[in-house]
Amino acid sequence: MTNVIKNIPAVALRGMTILPAMIVHFDISRKKSVKAVEQAMMQKGQRLFVIAQKDAQVPDPVMEDLYRVGTIVEIKQVVKLPKNIMRILAEGIQRAELTELSDESTFLEAEVVTFSDDEEGLGDETKEALLRSMKETFERYCRANGKMSKELIHQISEIRDAEKAAGQIAMNLPLYYEQKQRVLEAAGLQERCELLLTIMEKEIDILQLRQELQEKVKGRIDKSQREYFMREQMKLIREELKEDNVNEADVFLEELEKKKASDAVKEKIKKEIERYRNVSMNSGESSVIRGYIETLLEMPWDYASKDNKDIAGAREILEADHYGLEKVKERILEFLAVRILTKKGDSPILCLVGPPGTGKTSIAKSIARALDKKYVRISLGGVRDEAEIRGHRRTYIGAMPGRIASGIRSAGVKNPLMLLDEIDKLSSDYKGDTASAMLEVLDGEQNDKFRDHYIEIPLDLSEVLFIATANDVQTIPRPLLDRMELIEITSYTENEKFHIAKEHLWRKQVERNGLTKKQITITDEALKKVISDYTREAGVRSLERKLGEICRKAAREILENKKKSVKVTEKNLKKYLGRGRYTIQERNESDEVGIVRGLAWTSVGGDTLQIEVNIMPGKGDISLTGQLGDVMKESAQTGLSYIRSVSSDYDIPEDFFRKHDIHIHIPEGAVPKDGPSAGVTMATAMISAVTETPVRADVAMTGEITLRGRVLPIGGLKEKLLAAKNAGIKIVFVPKKNKPDVEEIQDEIKEGLDIRYAETMVDILPGTLTGKPSGMSKTHKKKKSAE
Repeated sequence: MTNVIKNIPAVALRGMTILPAMIVHFDISRKKSVKAVEQAMMQKGQRLFVIAQKDAQVPDPVMEDLYRVGTIVEIKQVVKLPKNIMRILAEGIQRAELTELSDESTFLEAEVVTFSDDEEGLGDETKEALLRSMKETFERYCRANGKMSKELIHQISEIRDAEKAAGQIAMNLPLYYEQKQRVLEAAGLQERCELLLTIMEKEIDILQLRQELQEKVKGRIDKSQREYFMREQMKLIREELKEDNVNEADVFLEELEKKKASDAVKEKIKKEIERYRNVSMNSGESSVIRGYIETLLEMPWDYASKDNKDIAGAREILEADHYGLEKVKERILEFLAVRILTKKGDSPILCLVGPPGTGKTSIAKSIARALDKKYVRISLGGVRDEAEIRGHRRTYIGAMPGRIASGIRSAGVKNPLMLLDEIDKLSSDYKGDTASAMLEVLDGEQNDKFRDHYIEIPLDLSEVLFIATANDVQTIPRPLLDRMELIEITSYTENEKFHIAKEHLWRKQVERNGLTKKQITITDEALKKVISDYTREAGVRSLERKLGEICRKAAREILENKKKSVKVTEKNLKKYLGRGRYTIQERNESDEVGIVRGLAWTSVGGDTLQIEVNIMPGKGDISLTGQLGDVMKESAQTGLSYIRSVSSDYDIPEDFFRKHDIHIHIPEGAVPKDGPSAGVTMATAMISAVTETPVRADVAMTGEITLRGRVLPIGGLKEKLLAAKNAGIKIVFVPKKNKPDVEEIQDEIKEGLDIRYAETMVDILPGTLTGKPSGMSKTHKKKKSAE
């Protein structure tokens, strides 16, 4: 049944819905709401109609701003609070629908229609089913919620009326006012119960999901808290023991995150850091692991520098830094051109071979500057332990990386220019063969995974530009030599030395000794005299030292004598350097018997050898003096055998070699001499002495002799020809097979020399001996004409 109630005072509630049978406090402050409460208090029954606003922000609501269904409540208590706030205690009595709202007076008046509490049309079985469903669902909700009191659960379970149970459950569920409003607006008991069941099922699902999330979060938090607690304990223990591994480990991890490296490398380093974190600071292993981690973090791994792509600029740098060395410059520019075109290009492995002081090491620095590469120099002279190359295993005390890995670390990039200085001075002992260890380093096909014993992680050396230097390839093992591209750097001519001194060395020494160009000058003639009279070398090291000596003495002279400038000339050079130390071993002034000029190669350039032969009565013995090596002695024996085999061609008596002794001597006996290239020279000197035929003083020769008199090719031809020219020689005999080598030599060296090629001794003797050997036979004449 419905009942219409007119002119009942009304209050619009913000964010709140009151259900029947609910006892609740609410505060009001709006004037109309206060007046409505005061008016209700004056009426019989103290009834008030309360209804929720749709939008709580509306200050003065009208009917459109309110829901359609509200609740008639009975005011139980009114309490006035400060700031014009009134607190009301009220109990919900009955649901009612708002039909009309008037705000003409000082408060809201409403006309409402009440709903009957009797639910018609539902049988007892339906009501019982609804009651049991709500009780069961409410119990599950309470278990899932965990915050409902046992008294409330018991109270709800004791209710036997579905209407009352629905009201109690709706009141005790923590619902938003919009949800309570929906329950309030439900017309019948069944609709209200179904709505409550739906809300409770949804809340159960939400609570279960929240419980799962809380358990996961709690598990994580518990684990984090446990780890944090344990770390704090470990930290406290380490502080008491004065250990600081943990902080260092964190620093290492931060550095690792910034490192540019592959995942495999980072994983390896991370494992080592965790090991270090758990090792006692006082243990010996702690310092070993710490050093290892620091080494790994200092390696560049995947960090590479960008190469210069300006081939013209690179050429300018190379030309400005060094005079000559054309083959080296050409090869480097070829490499740069290929790198620019292919964007990659294999880095060459070069070996610069030449005498000391010829600029092998300095050209490597210049190449690094031209290519914008980091420069690393590794001196291999005297290295005899294989661990110096590959590193020591970490099991040894004091272990450290090898020189290759250390060089990469110091460069800070994975593609530096690495100079392997004095690679021909490598040695070996019982600890291993260092040259064999270098095989992997210098093999372009496999050095992308070079493994250092200390680092243990493969290093990529494929982008490293290796340049090795050597004075003599004879001491380099063949497999190692095969892996390198040889570029020969020969001795400098006097003209080259002059240009180098004038354009580079003199300026360098002037600056090094604190002088300026205006304070000291040197004439070209003085420079040439320094080169010829005060130095004797293939390179320019001694020349640079002499120029430095001139600058030092000039600096002293400027300070002591208050001079403004000093000029060094050919005339006053003796004042600064003293008397000349060297004189060129000029050719003999006259033709002599048994004396022939030979040509030799030394580590400091070419030289001439005066070979002397004396014949004396004896028993056929041969004496060799002048500190000759085994190969040279054998060449003398070979030459003698050849002469004896052709003695009839020169009318030499058959018993001559049984009745005479032969003595071969090469002056400067303190200097060791060896090699086969003096074979033809000794043979010519012996023929001259035996036949008593003078040899031309302006002739020199070089070449290996065979038993049949053939002349075999030799090496060091440039240096030998240079020595011959400096000695004033006019005619030089060289093996015919060395003709291609002669063609490569600069015209500057060959100028003024009559170079003649010889295949056999027959080609040499006629142009060497000043007259016919005594009794030269007709047979020999026929042989010569046949040639």
